[in-house]
Amino acid sequence: MAVVREFTLPDLGEGLTGAEIVRWLVQVGEVVAVDQPVVEVETAKAMVDVPCPYGGVVTARYGEEGAEVPVGAALITVAVPEGSDDGSAPPVTESAADGGSGNVLVGYGTAGPAARRRRVQLSPGPLRETVAVAPAGPLPVISPLVRRLAREHDVDLRQLKGSGPEGLILRADVERAVAAPAPAPAPTPARAVAPEGERVPLRGVRGAVADKLARSRREIPDATCWVDADATELLAARAAMNAAGGPKVSVLALLARICTAALARFPELNATVDMEGREIIRLPEVHLGFAAQTDRGLVVPVVRDAQTRTIEGLSEEIARLTEAARTGTLAPAQLTGGTFTLNNYGVFGVDGSTPIINHPEAAMLGVGRIAPKPWVHQGELAVRQVVQLSFTFDHRVCDGGTAGGFLRYVADCVEQPLVLLRRL
Repeated sequence: MAVVREFTLPDLGEGLTGAEIVRWLVQVGEVVAVDQPVVEVETAKAMVDVPCPYGGVVTARYGEEGAEVPVGAALITVAVPEGSDDGSAPPVTESAADGGSGNVLVGYGTAGPAARRRRVQLSPGPLRETVAVAPAGPLPVISPLVRRLAREHDVDLRQLKGSGPEGLILRADVERAVAAPAPAPAPTPARAVAPEGERVPLRGVRGAVADKLARSRREIPDATCWVDADATELLAARAAMNAAGGPKVSVLALLARICTAALARFPELNATVDMEGREIIRLPEVHLGFAAQTDRGLVVPVVRDAQTRTIEGLSEEIARLTEAARTGTLAPAQLTGGTFTLNNYGVFGVDGSTPIINHPEAAMLGVGRIAPKPWVHQGELAVRQVVQLSFTFDHRVCDGGTAGGFLRYVADCVEQPLVLLRRL
C-alpha cells in the first residue's frame, strides 16, 4: 500500500509570498528520493531548487513552467510506501507535517539573515508550530492560506490587527475584514485609455527592483553631489600590482577598498534610519553591495565585512559573486543585508548618473567611465584618465558637509592611491 502525500511550495521567508516555476526537475511516474530537488523556481531574490521531503513515485505535477505559484499551493503529489516515514525528523512546511526530512530549500541555507524562521515539530501529541518574528520582520502572518485569502479579497494585511498570540493574524481576522462593509470610494478622474503595446509583467527580479526603487524614492529624502577626479595614478597602481605576479586586482576592488576607508572616516554614512523609533542606526560592519547587471536584471550582491578584507580579497570576492549573479546561483543571503552600495555604471560607457539609494541604506557611490580628457596636471594642460564620481546620500543621516567630505576623500584616494595603499 502507498500513501499519497501532497507537497506544497514552502514558506520562502524574507517576506516572499510566491515564486515562478522555471523548470521541472522530475516527471510524473518518476521515483524520487527524500530531499531530491523536484523543481527550480525563481523568487524575487534568487533562483532556488526546491527539495521534496518525501520519497516515492511522483503521481501528479501542478503548474506549467513560467506559471506563478503562491506559497502553500500544491507542487507535486508523491505516492509514499506505507510505513516508510516515521516522522523522526521535523519538516519545515505545514504540508509536510506528517513526514519527510525537514531540509531547507537549496540556495536558502540555515544561516542566512532571514527575518523569520519557522519550524514545525512532531510529537506524540498534537502538532505544535512555533514562530520567531524579528522586531523589524515581515507581517505577523504564519499561514500561506491566510495570505492567499487576503490576496483573493484585496485585504491589506498591514491594516489588520491580529487576534492571535502576539498580534498573529488569523484566518478569522481576514474573514471579518472581508465581511465588513467597504468604504465608499473617493471620486477619481477618468482614466485615460491604456495605450496599445507589449505588456511585460513586473515580477521576479524586475518586480523586486521596481518595488525597492519606488520605496526608496518615497521614503528617502536624497541629495546628490559629484566631482571629477584624475584616475591616472589609480590605473597605474593597479597595473603595478597586477604586474607583481600575485592575484589580479580589479578597478572595482580598488574603489571598494577606498569606500571602506572613507566610511571609516565618515561612519555616519554606514547607517540606516528607523523612523518609527526616530533613530539613526550607525552600523559597525561594512557590508558592501555592488550593482551587477545580469540577463535577469539588476542585482546587488553583498560583500560581507568588506572593511576586514584586503584589496586582493575584495577582488576575489567580487569576482566570485559576479559570476554567481550571472549564472543565477546567488543565495538570498548574498543579496540582502547591505549597508552601502558601490555602483560602477561606467561599464555602460556613461560619465555620470544620480543613483537611487538601495533602501534601507543611507548612501551610494556612483562611478562613471574612466576616459582620456584634457586636465590641468602639475600646472600644465595634459591628457589624463578622468572619472566622474557621483554620491547620493540620505539627508536625514547627515548634512552636505559630511557628504562632501566623504566624496572629496574618495576623490583624493583615486588621484593619489599610494596614500591609501601605504595605510593598508
